[in-house]
Amino acid sequence: MSGESDVHEAEEAHEGIKHEANIIAVDIGTTSLRSHVYDNHGHIKASSSKKIELIHPKPGWSEMDPELLYKQVVACVDESIKAAGIKVSEVTCLGIAVQRNTCLTWDSKTGKPFHNFITWQDLRARDYVKSWNTSLTLKALNSGSKVLHTFTRKKRFLSASVLKFMSPQVTLRLLWILDNIPDLRKKALDGEVKFGCIESWLLWKLTGSQVHATDFSCASATGLYDPFLVSWSTIVCGLVNIPMNIFPDVLPTSGVFGHVDESVFGSSIPITCLVGDQSASMFGECCFDVGDIKCTLGTGMFIDLNTGEEPHASIAGLYPLIGWKIGDRLTYIAEGIAADTGSTIQWAEQIGLFEDVRDTASIAESVEDTDGVYFVPAFCGLQAPINDDKATTLMIGMTPSTTKAHLTRAILESIAFRFKLLYETVLSETKIPLSYIRVDGGVCNNDFLVQLMADLTNQVINKSTQTDNMSSLGTAFFAGLAVGVWKDVKELEKIRLTEREFHPQPTWQKYKPVFHQWERAVSRSQKWYEES
Repeated sequence: MSGESDVHEAEEAHEGIKHEANIIAVDIGTTSLRSHVYDNHGHIKASSSKKIELIHPKPGWSEMDPELLYKQVVACVDESIKAAGIKVSEVTCLGIAVQRNTCLTWDSKTGKPFHNFITWQDLRARDYVKSWNTSLTLKALNSGSKVLHTFTRKKRFLSASVLKFMSPQVTLRLLWILDNIPDLRKKALDGEVKFGCIESWLLWKLTGSQVHATDFSCASATGLYDPFLVSWSTIVCGLVNIPMNIFPDVLPTSGVFGHVDESVFGSSIPITCLVGDQSASMFGECCFDVGDIKCTLGTGMFIDLNTGEEPHASIAGLYPLIGWKIGDRLTYIAEGIAADTGSTIQWAEQIGLFEDVRDTASIAESVEDTDGVYFVPAFCGLQAPINDDKATTLMIGMTPSTTKAHLTRAILESIAFRFKLLYETVLSETKIPLSYIRVDGGVCNNDFLVQLMADLTNQVINKSTQTDNMSSLGTAFFAGLAVGVWKDVKELEKIRLTEREFHPQPTWQKYKPVFHQWERAVSRSQKWYEES
């Protein structure tokens, strides 16, 4: 289905929307899912939320029950509709934002999953990652691509010359699934298997098993999709022997994907957006122009830079991704990830470093420094620009004088240091002039942390009033554009509001030796699980 036909179908369904819109935005994160009902002005009319139950059958494994997740999504949407005081028939459209790369396979005939969702934080494939990254096959691909880039100067060959597999991507977790689920590979070759991440599974279920699709933002994040050729990667799939007939169709981010089956809510609803959470929050932040950058501080830290109509070929571990597609126009982003941010703060709360996460800023400010304590957040390894799946979380430098306040400050400083590493990687690699930094996610409510981030990078950081729901707002924007609620992105810029700007203070000279000592701690945390 082309982008133009998507929009045309949507406009026919809701031609000339003049009444108040009721846009449902479902946002599925790592620990919770939410359903918001938005009006034309981007205001939330009603909401509902559910806690996502993560399953950890073995150390390093992280799963979700796909049937339970679907039931929770349906219940959440139903509750938000009722809370808004509207009928299902009055819902304009529905959009879904998801944590990316949480993957599943299911039977194409029965619709029954072959296993639980394997989440993006799961590390069961890390030995696959190590094996493939040191293999002669991958080294040959890297070397051949380097030669091709020398002669052609094509960016995709530069990207392939430093190709490395990482656990957060789907590729080697899917290979693990095909290798370890009995008869699954044979069934896949026989056309009996469908693969998808959360958005594809929910679309399949909501449409009554009629539509197997994803969008460009979710597809390009898997590691199985080539953002340069804009297609599922024959090179990667051929390299690791993954059958390509199991993949979903890839459709524009904003457009008609299908309609919710009437049996679900009693009336059909157009599904007009599927999008990855980081693309959704970037769109909600109105980062529409080249050089716009946003940082989401949620369970993980995600820095995304708008690179326009050209993908960025990274040599330091930034991901060249498709941010979104509207109509026939693709927008690319370069993304850097640090997987442990909110999850680290949650861990610190669980072990009793503090009683309320809202107190962490004042606790950190209650001491002048960390008293020589350094923390390295690496529960899921260390991502760009370090790129070490075998790194371990580390607390070092403690003495009898160390207090909980010192430990709390060390944890917050470590998050700011990771941000500095990612930001400088984006700056040095892309050579794109950066316009501003916009920050969102639950952790950005910590003023001590965000101010330190501004100080360390010497950049103004802008925080929105809608920061806690930025992915949902972006999803509503995508969904509403598809059916004519808003004419263009200029109308959206009036909806996104600023709460506060953090201006950099001259503290770098104080922090310079602290940062370099922290880098020593990082080096000590690396390759800890090498022999496991």
